[in-house]
Amino acid sequence: MVAITSHSFAQRNMEIAQDYKLELEEDGIVVEVFDSTNIDDSRYNKNNVIFREGVSFHYKFEHIDKNNEQRYIEYIDSLAHWNFIPVRDFNKNTIKQVNITVEKGLQGFGKRFPDYNQTIIAYTYPTQGDYVGSIRSSSGVIENEGNIWMHPPRDNYFEILELNPFPYIKAPYQIGTKWTWSLKIGDYWADGRWKLWKGTIQNEYQYEIVDYKTLNVKLGPLDCYVIEAIATSSIGETQLRAYFNETYGFVRLEYINIDGSKTNLELINFLGS
Repeated sequence: MVAITSHSFAQRNMEIAQDYKLELEEDGIVVEVFDSTNIDDSRYNKNNVIFREGVSFHYKFEHIDKNNEQRYIEYIDSLAHWNFIPVRDFNKNTIKQVNITVEKGLQGFGKRFPDYNQTIIAYTYPTQGDYVGSIRSSSGVIENEGNIWMHPPRDNYFEILELNPFPYIKAPYQIGTKWTWSLKIGDYWADGRWKLWKGTIQNEYQYEIVDYKTLNVKLGPLDCYVIEAIATSSIGETQLRAYFNETYGFVRLEYINIDGSKTNLELINFLGS
C-alpha cells in the first residue's frame, strides 16, 4: 500500500482499503485491483474522493498563440470541424468552456476492454449557440491513495494536449516528490496547425511537486499543490504547470504546447454533492 500524507485520502484508505489492493503498473501508475468476484460496475468509482459519480467540473478555456495573441475556437458544423478565430470574431459557435462529468459505472468500457480499470469521465464543449451536445466524448481517470491521473480533453482542437504531460499527481503529496512516466503517441494526433510527424513517437515525462500555495479562482481561494512537468520526444518538448486541490482536483492547468502556443484551463464551477 502506498503511503500518503493527505488526511482525506488516508481516511478513505482506512474505510475501504479491504475492497481492493493497489498495484504499480509497468508505466508507474498505481491502479486498483479487485477480487475477480467483484463485478460491481462502479467498483472503480466508489473509493473516489474527487471524481465521484455525477460530479461535473466546468473550466474556462483560453488559447494563446505563439505570437502571444489570444484566439478563440470556432466550430464550423456538427462534425466539429473547427478554426482558430480572432477574439473580435466571437460568435455563437465559439467555444470558451470545457465541461468534465463523472459517469456512472464503466459505460460499456468493461465489455470492450476486460481489464479496464478507470473511472469514466465525459467531455462536452458548450458554446453560445447551444452546441453543448454537438461534441461529446468519454475517457478515464484513475483516483486512489497512490495517485490521481487523468486524460485531458482531446477532441478536435484539444488533440494538441495529447503531446503535453497529462494531469497527474503522485503520493506522497509534498514538495519535492518526483516521478516519471512515458507514453507512445501515434500520428493520428498530428495536425498541421501545430505539428506533423509520421509513425509513433514516445513522450518521456518528468513530474515534480514544486510548491504549495493559495490560488485565487472563481470558486474562491484554494490551497493547491503545484506540479511542474516536462514531456520530451523526438519532435520537441511540451510543459504543464498544474494546480491540484484535494477537494476539487486539478483547478488550473497551464500548458505550453509543441508549437510554443499556450492552453489554459481554469475551474469556474463545480456541480455535485
